Amino acid sequence: MTQTLISANNITLNHHGKSVLDNVSFELKQGEFITLIGPNGAGKSSLIKVLLGLIKPNHGGVNRAKNIRLGYTPQAFSPNPFIPISVFDFLNLNQKVDQDFVHETAVLTGIESLLNTPLKSLSGGELQRVLLSRALLKKPNVLILDEPAQNLDVNGQMHLYKLIQDIHQQQGCAVLMVSHDLHRVMKESTQVLCLYRHICCIGQPESILKDSQFNDLFADQMDDLMATYEHHHNHCHED
Repeated sequence: MTQTLISANNITLNHHGKSVLDNVSFELKQGEFITLIGPNGAGKSSLIKVLLGLIKPNHGGVNRAKNIRLGYTPQAFSPNPFIPISVFDFLNLNQKVDQDFVHETAVLTGIESLLNTPLKSLSGGELQRVLLSRALLKKPNVLILDEPAQNLDVNGQMHLYKLIQDIHQQQGCAVLMVSHDLHRVMKESTQVLCLYRHICCIGQPESILKDSQFNDLFADQMDDLMATYEHHHNHCHED
């Protein structure tokens, strides 16, 4: 039986009298890859913070498995330009990690040449890989990624998403990822959760594509999404 690692139960969150999340419930199970999508202001980052225990909901709660090991990359992270810290020191900051494992992880994420580089001088793509590396040093069985490809160019997005997919497949960790790049990530998901304060729809990608609420929310992206997904789907059957 597949273990449930995180269970959100009727999560309701209000901020300054406005509804941010309304009665949100879902489960993340061992080995799953859930992509969390929704328009700006839908409550995606707030839901992530509730799941991590960073925000307490007004109603409802979160159950986490006793054996859970969380790795997390935030939506926005800006190194302090006045603190001279290297990538290597940042990876080791406030945690004791076997140094061989640090180097193995750096090789996996392609940052081994950056270990002595000042954190403040990294490009956006390099910083995202460093944040992912730090998350992986916790040996997570749940990896939560809040828009990891934000502000990257197309090439950087493709490389980062491929890396995340490889990590999911090779390490078997569950992944919950917030993303706007539907046509790049949706075909790799086992489940897609469409959020607009409440859960509009949740299910496998091929069923979500037919959902009327999903189509209404993402009408401007549907042509690209359908073309990409159908090509991938047909390609799989031809192999």
